Amino acid sequence: MHLACKVGVVVPAYNEEKLIEQTIRTMPSFVDRIIVVDDCSQDRTAEIVESVARESEGRILLLRHEVNQGVGRAIASGYRKAMEEGYEVVVVMNGDAQMDPRDLIRIIDPVAKREADYAKGNRLFREESWQMIPKYRYLGNSVLSFMTKVASGYWHIADSQSGYTAISLIALKRLELDQIYPRYGAPNDILVRLNTHNFRVRDVSVRPVYNIGEKSGIKLYKVIPTISWLLFKGFWRRMVHKYIIQDFHPLIFFYLLAFGALTLSAFFLFRTIYYWIQMGSVPSTSFLVFWFLLISGLNSLFFAMWFDMESNRHLR
Repeated sequence: MHLACKVGVVVPAYNEEKLIEQTIRTMPSFVDRIIVVDDCSQDRTAEIVESVARESEGRILLLRHEVNQGVGRAIASGYRKAMEEGYEVVVVMNGDAQMDPRDLIRIIDPVAKREADYAKGNRLFREESWQMIPKYRYLGNSVLSFMTKVASGYWHIADSQSGYTAISLIALKRLELDQIYPRYGAPNDILVRLNTHNFRVRDVSVRPVYNIGEKSGIKLYKVIPTISWLLFKGFWRRMVHKYIIQDFHPLIFFYLLAFGALTLSAFFLFRTIYYWIQMGSVPSTSFLVFWFLLISGLNSLFFAMWFDMESNRHLR
């Protein structure tokens, strides 16, 4: 218990036999319940958890998926159990020991103090991050973080791929757990859904942990296109629910104008290039239309982003 709040930790795990025991044993004493969700591991993960659980006097609970469902579904299973048991703050810490337990107190503080409904770790802005995090992971994460800002409306957050999070029981009950994205895009999807319900989100600086024997299953060339499409759909879902259904806001027109103008500008750009290659000259009309659409589209996009930032400023 921390600040009079019962604390539960969800540990999604898939083939983590090397580090799952370290993850569990280093959990701070104020954690009331550790819910390990074994996502149909093919190694000794479940066996190790059961062995440690026998020493825990009921503090550790093991849930097992009979079929591999992905990290998002594993988190949802843990969340569901935590809601049943009534934990007021529910944390997610992966089973690969890459989330430093010394940071846990700072992750849960904003939620336990009712200053935020959701807190997430940010590994990108520490001095050692650029040296510790593999460069392709750092850059890929930065790109996805920017896209998540636009899609979610939480313009102040970064490190969107960090799964080190804490959520209040109130916010957890509003999430549609069955609809959370089942795999690596789950943190992004959760942020979009939280904004739709106007929950406050806090970024918390945490230590990056790498090269301790962890094995990442993330392949950026697959993950980035998949999460990009997930964010594109989530963005428009948020626009409809938040700025049309819940309460109308004109920024929806600016976004529509921006996407329309920029799409048409791309068409005229290709048309201009085609004429230049085929005929050696550029029709002045096409060239002028391209620049008009590009400038109009960018202006509308920047206005829409600014409106969205202002509309969500109170959710910091």
